[in-house]
Amino acid sequence: MTESTINFQTSPAQYKHWKLSVDGEVATLALDVNETATLRDGYELKLNSYDLGVDIELYDATQRLRFEYPCVKAVVITSNKERVFCAGANIKMLGLSSHAHKVNFCKFTNETRNGLEDASRFSGQQYISAVNGACAGGGYELALACERIVMLDDGSTSVSLPETPLLGVLPGTGGLTRLVDKRRVRRDRADHFCMLEEGIKGRRAVEWNLVDDIAPASKFDHLVSEYVDKALSASDRPTSGEGISLSSLAREFNNNGVKYDYVEAVFDRVLNTVEIKITTPSENTELSVDSMMEQGDKFWLLSLARSLDDLILHLRSNEAALGTWLFKTSGSAEVVKAYDEFLACHADNYLVREITLYLKRVLKRIDVSSRSLVTAIEPGSCFVGTLLELALASDQVFMLDGDFEEQPEQFASLMLTRQNFGAYPMVNGLSRLESRFLSDDAHVNKLAEHISAPLEAEQASELGLVTFTPDDIDWEEEIRLLLEARASFSPDALTGMEANLRFGGPETLESKIFSRLSAWQNWIFQRPNAVGEHGALVLYGTGERPNYVKERV
Repeated sequence: MTESTINFQTSPAQYKHWKLSVDGEVATLALDVNETATLRDGYELKLNSYDLGVDIELYDATQRLRFEYPCVKAVVITSNKERVFCAGANIKMLGLSSHAHKVNFCKFTNETRNGLEDASRFSGQQYISAVNGACAGGGYELALACERIVMLDDGSTSVSLPETPLLGVLPGTGGLTRLVDKRRVRRDRADHFCMLEEGIKGRRAVEWNLVDDIAPASKFDHLVSEYVDKALSASDRPTSGEGISLSSLAREFNNNGVKYDYVEAVFDRVLNTVEIKITTPSENTELSVDSMMEQGDKFWLLSLARSLDDLILHLRSNEAALGTWLFKTSGSAEVVKAYDEFLACHADNYLVREITLYLKRVLKRIDVSSRSLVTAIEPGSCFVGTLLELALASDQVFMLDGDFEEQPEQFASLMLTRQNFGAYPMVNGLSRLESRFLSDDAHVNKLAEHISAPLEAEQASELGLVTFTPDDIDWEEEIRLLLEARASFSPDALTGMEANLRFGGPETLESKIFSRLSAWQNWIFQRPNAVGEHGALVLYGTGERPNYVKERV
C-alpha cells in the first residue's frame, strides 16, 4: 500500500477519535475527535465533526462489539466533548474531496449506520444515543441509526439537519429516510425541521418524535440508564462466555493485486477487471461449536467474510478504474456444503448468528457497489450455498457446459443449500433467489427441491440459475467479449443501469437509502450550487453567501 491508500484496518489501540469502554453487559462508545488526526491534509475536525477515518474506527468498534463481547447487550453512543455531540461530516473535508471520495465516504457511512440498526434488530445488541450537546447533520443521522435517542434538556442542546439551508446539499446518510420511514415524523413537520439551521430542542423534539426522551443534566444519566435497562431485559445475547478476538488480517499487496488466506484478487488494468478467486480449506474437518470457538477468527467463513469485506472496501476506495469484478471459486463443494449445514443447524448460537449476519452484510456491500459483477463457474469451482450467493448477486453468470480438454470428465456444477433461502437477504428484504424470480414463489419453492443436489450446466440453465452456458471452444472468448464490452461502456451509464436492475421488488428503508437518497446526494454533490465556484460547500465558513443558479432541473 502507498501513503495515499485508504486502509480500513484498525483496532482500539489505534483509535484516535473514539473511546470504547465495556462494563459487563453495557458498552459505551464516546466520540472524542482529535481535530488534527485527519485522513488527509487541509482541514481540522472541529466540533466532533468526522471524516472517513472517524467512521472507519466506528465500524471497527461495532464489529468488535459483536464478536469480542458476546455479553454486551446495550451500546451507548455519546460524546466526551463538552456541549457538542457531533457536528456531522466535516464541511471543509467535503469541499476539498473529489467526487469519488465523497461518494465512497457516503456509501461507507450509510453501511456503517445500517450496521448499527442490524445489530439492534438481529443481534440483541441495542444501540442507544445519549445526545449530550449540539447534534447536527451527520451527527443527528448517527443518532437516528440508534434504536433509541435520549437528549439533554439544557436549553441549548438541539438536533438538526441543516444541510439544505447551509450547504446546498441534503442529509446523505439516511437522515431524510429515517425521519419519515423509521421515526414516522409527519412529512410537514419533517419539511419544516429540515429548513431550520438551529434545529429543534426540548419538549418539541419529543412531541415531533425527533428524539424519544429528554432530561435535565441532573437526571440525564438516570434517563440513559433506564433505556439501557430496557435493552438488557429484551436481549437474547448470552449472559456469560468469552468472545473471539479479531486479529489483524493477513494480506499481501502488490501492483497486480491483493492476497488473503482464502481470497485472492488479480488486477487486469487493460480490461479494467479484478478476478476475485475464493478457495476453501483443503480438508473437510469436523465442524462443531467448540472447534469454531477454538479457531476464532480463523474459522473459514469468518475469515472469508473479513477478507472479502476488506477487499471490497479497498477496491471501492483505492481502485476506482477497475470497474468489473469477476468471481471464481476453487476447492471442495462438500466443504462448503458442510459449513453451510453447520450454520443452519446452529443458528441459535450467538457466534454462528454473528457470522451469518456478517456474511449477509458483506454480500449487501457487494450488491450496492457500483461495479459490474460477473461469475464464471468452471470445473473445480465450488459455487455452493453461501458462495453461490456471489453468482446470484452477479449481473451475468457463465457456466461451462461440458469439460475442458485438459480436464476430461470434470464438469462444472453448482449447488443450492438452505442458506440460499433467506439467510442473506438483500437491501430490498428479499433473498437473491426471490429477487431473481420476482413474484414467482412457485419457482423458488421448486428450487428448494434441489437443495444439496449438484446441478450441471444444462439443468442450472433450465432452472434459471445461470445466464449462459458456453462449451469449452467458446468459453474464454465469450467471457473476454463481455469484459471488453464492459470496459468500453460509460462507467456512469453502467452504474445507473446496474443499480436499477439489481433491486427489483419491494422498497425498504435500506433500499431507499442506497437507490434513492444516496443517488440524489451524489448527483447534488456535482452541481454548481454545491461545489461550483460560488457553491455552498466551497464558500462555507468564508462569510460569503452562495450564489445559487435558480433553475430547477
